[in-house]
Amino acid sequence: MAKKKKRIGGSYNTIMTCISTTLVLILLGGAIFFVTLAGNFSNQVRSEMPVAVLLKDSIPAKDLQSLKNELKNKAYVKEMKYISKEEGAKEIYESMEMNPGEFIDDNPILAELELRLHGEYTNGDSINKIAPEIKKNAWVADVIYPIEEIDNLNKTIPVVGTILLSVAALLAFITFALIHNTMRMSIYSRRFLIHSMRLVGARWGFIRRPFMRQAFWIGFISATMANVLLGIGIWYMSQTDTYIAMLLTNDVTLFTMGSVLVCGLVLTLLCAFFSVNHYLRMRSNDLFLN
Repeated sequence: MAKKKKRIGGSYNTIMTCISTTLVLILLGGAIFFVTLAGNFSNQVRSEMPVAVLLKDSIPAKDLQSLKNELKNKAYVKEMKYISKEEGAKEIYESMEMNPGEFIDDNPILAELELRLHGEYTNGDSINKIAPEIKKNAWVADVIYPIEEIDNLNKTIPVVGTILLSVAALLAFITFALIHNTMRMSIYSRRFLIHSMRLVGARWGFIRRPFMRQAFWIGFISATMANVLLGIGIWYMSQTDTYIAMLLTNDVTLFTMGSVLVCGLVLTLLCAFFSVNHYLRMRSNDLFLN
């Protein structure tokens, strides 16, 4: 009967340890998810910055097509859109709420190629190299880009990224502390067994082995449960918020769940290692005080 009660108590402690670890890993996984999602948001905002390649009026159709093909094959070009003189004039007149016939007889608007660059190229240094390269084409009148907005964006995004990473690092520290406390309380009830094994001459590695094995399975099961719950939450957000769905990629989901699995295994193993060592080093008299 005593053995049965002990087994039930041990199972209960293991279950509670798994639940506590799962909740902590969900907290950490949520932080990792939003940090990686913020990275996608940064790239999305950068890639929305337009670069206008103004074309000369006399450009032949053959040269226009050649320029399109040349730019389309550039590594920095994500999207490209051709806007004719008439389309450009119509957009301007509509934005000014004016009738084109009331403004001017001749259309002064130049045709243009509107480029969207990949996020990593949307910074002052890259664009200052890209613009002169494009201007070398004889049919390009000018290259216009919002350099002030780009500079402000590149100043703001690193600050926001640093704040998010700091929060994630703080949560990682809190996660380690909570899991360490959970594992230590789980091993606390068996401190006399550890001490008895040490007295009969068992090696520390031999004593640690069953605790490390148990910690591995606790970490694996907890991380799996956390990933299932996080996956449900991520799916729900993607179904209810179209903007999150646009930013959400397989890389974000895989990185989040992979990080939770790695953290679950590494942290539980480390915490079990340090907790067992704590009781292995403890003197006999101190076992009744800790």
